[in-house]
Amino acid sequence: MLHPSYADLMNVVNKDVAEDEAPIVTSRYSIVMASAKRARQIVSGDEALAGSEDEKPLSIAIDEINEGKVRILPNTEE
Repeated sequence: MLHPSYADLMNVVNKDVAEDEAPIVTSRYSIVMASAKRARQIVSGDEALAGSEDEKPLSIAIDEINEGKVRILPNTEE
């Protein structure tokens, strides 16, 4: 299965950010880290929100991000 590009995933994550606000994701590294974290959550037993049971956890995580079913929260100092 073909997955979306990093640029496409960044656009999906940043689509709801206002013009005067900083984007949530600014690099491919952030997308990789977020999808890896979500894949680990799926492996640990969290319910998959997209994809099928025969897909690998990382593929499911990427599908979830691309479909907007999970959100990446900005890193805050608090």
